[in-house]
Amino acid sequence: MATVLLAGGALAPAQAQIGSTAPVRIGVVGPFTGPSADFGVPMLNGIKLAVDEINAVGGYLGRPLELVVKDDTANPDQGRKVSQELLAEKVVATIGFCNTGVALKAIDLFQDAKSPLIVPCSTGTAVTAKYPAPDSYIFRVQARDAIQAPFLVDDIVKRGWDKVAIFADKTGYGEGGYNDVVAALAAKNLKPVHVARFDLGVKDLTAELTAARNAGANVVYSYTVGPENATIANGKKALGWKVPQVGPWPLSFPFFLEGAKDAAEGALMVQTFIAEPSNERRASFLSGYTRKFQGKVAVPMAAANAYDATYLLMYSFLGIRDGNLNGKAIKESLEGKMKTYYGVVTTYDKPFSAQDKDAITRNMLVMGMVKNGAITFAYPEDAKRNLIIQRKQ
Repeated sequence: MATVLLAGGALAPAQAQIGSTAPVRIGVVGPFTGPSADFGVPMLNGIKLAVDEINAVGGYLGRPLELVVKDDTANPDQGRKVSQELLAEKVVATIGFCNTGVALKAIDLFQDAKSPLIVPCSTGTAVTAKYPAPDSYIFRVQARDAIQAPFLVDDIVKRGWDKVAIFADKTGYGEGGYNDVVAALAAKNLKPVHVARFDLGVKDLTAELTAARNAGANVVYSYTVGPENATIANGKKALGWKVPQVGPWPLSFPFFLEGAKDAAEGALMVQTFIAEPSNERRASFLSGYTRKFQGKVAVPMAAANAYDATYLLMYSFLGIRDGNLNGKAIKESLEGKMKTYYGVVTTYDKPFSAQDKDAITRNMLVMGMVKNGAITFAYPEDAKRNLIIQRKQ
């Protein structure tokens, strides 16, 4: 399907690049080693899969897309350093960042250079809120925490879980998520009955879990990206405290599923994409990923969002009439000059505008659940709704 669309979309501006064979260099930055590699690597793989498909049908007007990949190791200082390297290597745009704290340390570099950045993984609300939308070169193909938190709070309140204990790490991600959850609870006239803040790498949260239990919590809302989610689940199990654990998409990561095993069963998390072949586009993506990388997708959301982000960037190129891929032209094309892209996560019909740099809206979200060590739909009606592509609202 994508091949047909690209072949058709490339016709209009072709004369502008006749004879040029220079690669179009695209930056990629993310945690490909270190504590966040479990979703950084699927992000990178999603980008590589899309680029291979695009190059197989001629790239951009006969020019192959070439990735310039930098590993930020989930470290903010390293993320800033490699971002400077990417910009020095004259990439036309960049796809990247999984960790909110890393992104926030580096996005000013892209903004100041007027070099478009598309974020496929980092959910921190501040990432696309730092700059006034009309001026911003920072785009995102991921559900920001400011829509994830109310979506999940609505669900747990509907289930009757209104005494919430928040467990959030002290990173930029945890801080932003904590604030968004508190705001979402306040909108329901609720306050957390207990709050635990902790450093990454913590191995034992028994004291905090005991305090949350004593405070009467009937649900634990965790906001952290790594094995700390499993530390919470295993700690609850050790205490014999059988309350549900809920949170954003890191509860779908291998660190949680493999680290907590049966203690993870039943956990609920917000998802944009669940790895089930519910339409032809998703089936093609999943089978293509499996063939190329010899195994299932470790974090389907990271791969699917990054894959779609890559195609959206390519479609922005095709919307530039004179073929001059400068930052301002790419930005303006992303903001409204692209054709509709029928993606894996959703159909992107005007995903961005001068006033809105987030492609994912609340209607695209579904609730995922851990079942037998894998992620599936929490509600049968979500599985049915997922058969119908949800466009941006």
